Amino acid sequence: MAQKTSPEQPLPVRTVLQMVAGWIGKLGTIWVEGQITDLSARGGTVFMTLRDPVANVSARVTCPRGVYEVAVPRPADGARVVVHVKPDFWVNRGSFAFTALEIRPVGVGELLARLERLRQVLASEGLFATDRKRRLPFLPGTVGLICGRDSAAERDVLENSRRRWPAVRFKVEEVAVQGPYAVTEVTEALRKLDADREVEVIVVARGGGSLEDLLPFSDETLVRAVAACRTPVVSAIGHEQDSPLLDLVADVRASTPTDAAKKVVPDVGEQLTLVRQLRDRGRRTVGGWLDRELAWLASVRTRPSLADPVREIERRAEQVDQLRDRARRCLGGSLDRAEDSLEHLRARLVALSPAATLERGYAIVQRPEGDVVRRAHDVSPGDELTIRFPDDRITVVHPGTVPQAAGEPG
Repeated sequence: MAQKTSPEQPLPVRTVLQMVAGWIGKLGTIWVEGQITDLSARGGTVFMTLRDPVANVSARVTCPRGVYEVAVPRPADGARVVVHVKPDFWVNRGSFAFTALEIRPVGVGELLARLERLRQVLASEGLFATDRKRRLPFLPGTVGLICGRDSAAERDVLENSRRRWPAVRFKVEEVAVQGPYAVTEVTEALRKLDADREVEVIVVARGGGSLEDLLPFSDETLVRAVAACRTPVVSAIGHEQDSPLLDLVADVRASTPTDAAKKVVPDVGEQLTLVRQLRDRGRRTVGGWLDRELAWLASVRTRPSLADPVREIERRAEQVDQLRDRARRCLGGSLDRAEDSLEHLRARLVALSPAATLERGYAIVQRPEGDVVRRAHDVSPGDELTIRFPDDRITVVHPGTVPQAAGEPG
C-alpha cells in the first residue's frame, strides 16, 4: 500500500529502501534467460552480469562458487544461460542484484528448437510468403549497407560492387553484428536507411560465425522490422550453410557478402557485351528486312505494268475497243431480229384485215353505226344497211322478208 507523504511528513531513506526490498522480495524465485558477461570470481562467490539477448538491459548476479562449478559445461563469458535466481535488494547500498540458485547453459539443440518455433509462428503470419517479396532495382542509385565496424563483409560488398559498377554509391551504417547490442543497432540502422528516399536497396551483411554469433539475425524484432520495410532488403549473413530467419523474410538471400554485391549491382562489362549483342542483332534484323524489301521492289519493277506503263494502257484501250465493237454487233443483231419480227407481224395483220378480205371477192354488210352483220336473222325489215365492196359501197333497205338461210328449216 502506498504511503502518504508530504513535504512536512517525509519518509526516511531506510524506510523507503526497506519498502522496496519488501516489494522485490515478493517476486520469489524465477527463471531468467540471458548472456553472461563480466565474469569474475572472488573467494567463494562468482560475480557476473546477465545481459538481455535483445535489449540493452543487464543485471548483476552473485553466484556461490559451488552453484557455478556444478554447471556442465561451466559457463563462460558470452554464454547463453538460463538461471534460477532470487531477486535481492541490498538496503544498505540501495542496489539490486540476483542471487543465482542454479545455472543451466542453453544448448544448441534448445536454441534450434526455439528458432523453429519462432519460424513457424512468423511463417503462419505470412512474413515469409513469396508473393510479398519485391524485385530488386536493375541499377540502384544508392545502396544502403548495414555491416560490422571495419569488417571483411563491408570490404567484400564495397570492393566487388565498385568493381562491377564503378559509379555505384553507398550509404554505410556500421553497427554491432553480434552480442547484446546487435539487434537494437541493426534495427535502428535498418529504419534509418529505409526512411532515406535516396536508398533503393538495403544490404545486411555479416561474415560467418557460430550459431550463437548469428542469433541476432533470427531475432523476432529484427525480422518484423525487415518485413515492414518499404525498401527491398538483401540478406547476406554468414556462409552458404548458415540460414538465420533474416534470410527467409528478406526479399533476396545472398549466400555471402560477395554474392550480395553480384545480386545488387549489374556488371558493367556484361551489360556492355549485352548492348553490343542486341545492337548487332538489331542491325541484322533491320538489314534482313531491308534486303527482302529491296528484292520485292526489284521484282515488282520487272513486271510489264511497270517496265512499260504505256503498253499496258494501249492494251487496255484495245480491250475497250473490242468490247465496244462486240456491244455494237450484239445490239445491231438484236435490232435486225426485232425488225424481221415486226415485218412478219405486219404481214400477218395485213392478211387478216377487212380490205384483204374484200380483195378476195367478198362483201361486208354493216349497219350505219359501223357494226358488221354476220347473219341474216340479225336484221329486221326496214333496217338500212351498207354493203362494202373492194372499190365502192351501196346502201340498201331491208325489203321486209328475210331470205331463208341455207340449211335452216322452212
